Amino acid sequence: MSAAGHGAVGRLVEDYLSHLGVERGLAANTLTSYRRDLRRYAAYLDARGIETLGDVTESDVSDFLAALREGDEDHPPLSAPSAARTIVSARGLHRFALREGVVEHDVSAEVKPPTPPRRLPKALAVDQIEALLDAAGSAGTPLAVRDRALLEVLYGTGARISEAVGLDVDDLDLETGEVLLRGKGGKQRVVPVGRYAQEALRAYLDTVRPALTSARTTGGAVFLNSRGGRLSRQSAWAVLAKAADRAGISVDVSPHTLRHSYATHLLDGGADVRVVQELLGHASVTTTQVYTLVTIDKLREVYATAHPRALA
Repeated sequence: MSAAGHGAVGRLVEDYLSHLGVERGLAANTLTSYRRDLRRYAAYLDARGIETLGDVTESDVSDFLAALREGDEDHPPLSAPSAARTIVSARGLHRFALREGVVEHDVSAEVKPPTPPRRLPKALAVDQIEALLDAAGSAGTPLAVRDRALLEVLYGTGARISEAVGLDVDDLDLETGEVLLRGKGGKQRVVPVGRYAQEALRAYLDTVRPALTSARTTGGAVFLNSRGGRLSRQSAWAVLAKAADRAGISVDVSPHTLRHSYATHLLDGGADVRVVQELLGHASVTTTQVYTLVTIDKLREVYATAHPRALA
């Protein structure tokens, strides 16, 4: 008996594995995963009395996916990502059989792998944000003023780290409270910047940045390093990491954490998701809607305290 099982299905599995290894050059570990997945699929078809891949129906493939998720006496239930990997292996076998002329139709084509649950973006609480901003830089040093301005801009505008370090002085209009951000694909957007970020920027631009400028300063960059060059993404990340450590924030904090927090706090405050989409520079509102999942805790809290029958 082959590792994939008896009969026509087993032989086809071996042919497919050989194709993956020889013609497509898949690594040994990857082939082992395919072999395990397809051995389970072949055993499932065998238990149903199905002897050839030509006898398989779309319902058989769908039922196999359901069986993966439910588990049985010999197999624990698979998570969505693991079930997706297994069904992708099975679909690959069916596509191979179609290309080789073994079957006339790919009955697996419409059976979609399960979608893994969307991971909710991490967002800090408002008091954590305030502690983070207060902890920016080494207190009393000029660079602390720069670092505070940087973090205020990240949280106050929802800018990506690349957009923040890419800011030029000409992109700031602190009189109207607006900032021009250059996003992905060269797209630009103008976003409002709040009073706290405005004040932090003014303090930095008036008292610290002039001392940092040098012959290396090019393009009028807003955020400069100690040598007068434009602050790099890595250095900006380090500024945030040090502030988080000083503030005693135990969760991992990245520049995207401030962007997530910006979006979540806006939605918690009643902002329309399409407005937040524009502020974040998302091409599609679908990308922004993941943040609405975060606010469900807020909705539950409001419901529990406001609805007369919530606690009945």
